[in-house]
Amino acid sequence: MKVLQSSVIRAIVAIVVGVLLVKYREETMTWMTITVGLLFFLSGAVSCIAYYMERERTARLNAQPDKNSNEVALKAPMFPIVGLGSLILGIILAMMPGTFITWVVYILAAILILGSINQFMNLAAARRFAHVPVAYWLFPVVTLIVGIIVVSKPMETATLPLKIIGWCLMFYGVVELLNALKINQMKRTFDKNEENKIVTGIEIKE
Repeated sequence: MKVLQSSVIRAIVAIVVGVLLVKYREETMTWMTITVGLLFFLSGAVSCIAYYMERERTARLNAQPDKNSNEVALKAPMFPIVGLGSLILGIILAMMPGTFITWVVYILAAILILGSINQFMNLAAARRFAHVPVAYWLFPVVTLIVGIIVVSKPMETATLPLKIIGWCLMFYGVVELLNALKINQMKRTFDKNEENKIVTGIEIKE
């Protein structure tokens, strides 16, 4: 649940940042850069805190035997690469906005690339619980392609790429939100099925 909450917050932050980029772009770059930095810091901090809390919980459960005296084999959560990157980026943007205004397009494009990679990792992990439809794999591909194009093809004015990144961030946020809810649903269904198997096995043994 903590991981789900961090994904939801990350999705909301991406959508808010995307709206700011589409609506304001270059007109108020300084304060917008600071705002974007604070939002990324908040998202990264929540992701990192959720990761460490979930890791501690998993370690405690793995250290305790279950009712059948078998060790609980729970996998540790994946390290939040995007969360750590967002945390560091947020601090830099908030503390030194003037220095990074000219680089904000490339920084945000890099965040899109990292975000799409993180979605691929989450979908790959979700395959342990259930089948992941092909459409879910196509969504991060779009985000990845846009991020790579913006980084590899610099433009004279930052207005157009900022607008493109803004729309793409909103797209990424919606996809991240849908993925988080779907993966959480699949995991809960998987855990429930496993619990039913254990209960059924105990009843047959008795």
